[in-house]
Amino acid sequence: MTLRFYDTASADVRNFVPLVEGKVSLYYCGATVQGMPHVGHIRSAIAFDQLTRWLQYRGLRVTVVRNVTDIDDKILAKSEASFDPDFSPEPGDVAREEWWALAYRYEQEFLKAYDALGVSRPTYEPRATGHIPEMHALIQQLIDRGHAYPALDDSGDVYFDVRSWDKYGALTRQNIDDMQAAPDAHPRGKKDPRDFALWKGSKEGEPATASWSSPWGAGRPGWHLECSAMVTKYLGAAFDIHGGGLDLRFPHHENEMAQSQAAGHPFANFWMHNGMVTYQGEKMSKSIGNTISPAEMLELAPPRVVRYYLGQAHYRSILDYRPTSLQEAAAAVERIDGFLAKAAARFGGNAGPIDDGSHGSSSANVQAFQEAMDDDLNVPRALAALHETVRAGNTALADGDDDGARSAMHAVVLMTDVLGLNAVAGSEKASTREAEALDVLVEAQLSARAAARADKDWAKSDAIRDTLNQAGVLVEDGPDGATWSLKRD
Repeated sequence: MTLRFYDTASADVRNFVPLVEGKVSLYYCGATVQGMPHVGHIRSAIAFDQLTRWLQYRGLRVTVVRNVTDIDDKILAKSEASFDPDFSPEPGDVAREEWWALAYRYEQEFLKAYDALGVSRPTYEPRATGHIPEMHALIQQLIDRGHAYPALDDSGDVYFDVRSWDKYGALTRQNIDDMQAAPDAHPRGKKDPRDFALWKGSKEGEPATASWSSPWGAGRPGWHLECSAMVTKYLGAAFDIHGGGLDLRFPHHENEMAQSQAAGHPFANFWMHNGMVTYQGEKMSKSIGNTISPAEMLELAPPRVVRYYLGQAHYRSILDYRPTSLQEAAAAVERIDGFLAKAAARFGGNAGPIDDGSHGSSSANVQAFQEAMDDDLNVPRALAALHETVRAGNTALADGDDDGARSAMHAVVLMTDVLGLNAVAGSEKASTREAEALDVLVEAQLSARAAARADKDWAKSDAIRDTLNQAGVLVEDGPDGATWSLKRD
């Protein structure tokens, strides 16, 4: 089946053909590092990590660029507030913290969250502050082509002239006259209130470290300009996919597309946007207290469970959080792990080389999984195929069908690898040496228990089983003897 993805710009699911055969160039918006990561940031990263893994599974070489916005009005405002004598820190805040230190500290928090939840590191992660010359060059191109102008009030700002570009509004299918004014600078310096800032002149009271010299005066880049300059530097004037959260469609991505194409760059061939996360059907808001952070989720559940939850919905749909959401995700992960543990025990931890599960129902389930992922990354259908394989594998184990169980085991490992569920850092899985040691100790106890049962010493048999249970080892008796697995919290 042909790879097909929904393109926001055309509002249609289209066949995906890389611009360069065998290679895919993907850019997705990373964080503005002004605070701790929220659940929307992490959902977006997991969605594009799943996309990357699937493209790689399909044999494509994927170059992934994810930016860091490390200079921004919000970062400066938060730093300035930390120097206020009446500063009241929230958790994580630091008093008298320079803007660049604040940005770097939160950047590390994002990396920790990405790593904890198995989000692959991008090929490159550029920072906005490292690409000022490229931004100057892009601004000059736009001025030369008649699409940008220095501010009319001599503030040092430079604006994109939205009415000079007749395709402005194409990404979100809006009419310019229906749009709100761009809130990034005072409208007195603009030809049109909707014109957005490419360069922001330095203002009195701002730190000197947040300013760079330019042909239009000292200042700093506008948010939208940053991404356009960075993506074209590393992926070229035309690239395959630009991604990000649905909340970035306007104004950020609309402005990115307009300024890049106005500069003569074809820019993204596909625009892909992931949906929002809600709390019991309502938008999350600190003011009404209905938020949950990735850190809070990781306190409630293991990383693999959190990743399963955040990655289980179709990437374009709303993901709704409820108090039972992580429990439901934990039960799903438990079913997967329970089968793999029983299969590993049956086959001594080695079912042979990983293949595509080419036996009976597993083959059909793998095909269903592949078709689902090819069809606009339909993870819910893919998960249905995964759980059907788990059910078939458990049936095969119960029926003594070793070929069927092995094939199901291979297929489940393949699918969980593609979904990133086997790549989560800090998971509860033991290291290889620890697992081997545990296996030897438990098998010795099971052998002693089997001998006690043969001698009809039921008290000893029960005592061994109870000891293992207290240690968190679940023993199940079957026609081929006892198997064991680790109990989950």
